Amino acid sequence: METIQVVLDAPLLKAADKAARRFKVNRSALVRDALRAHLSALANRDREAADRRGYELIPDEVDSPWLALASWPDE
Repeated sequence: METIQVVLDAPLLKAADKAARRFKVNRSALVRDALRAHLSALANRDREAADRRGYELIPDEVDSPWLALASWPDE
């Protein structure tokens, strides 16, 4: 592992220390877990945006055979 220096304002540091005590981990472990979770969320957001762009480029087909299966049956 590498050692880094991070600057936090006092309220954020106090909240981090409180959370670390609550979850019975040290401050470094808390920050590592939080950073992993944040990076994962960013990656998910990027994948969702790419999917959204892909679906916007390919409009729904009007004569798609799946359209009849996806619609509700007539009553």
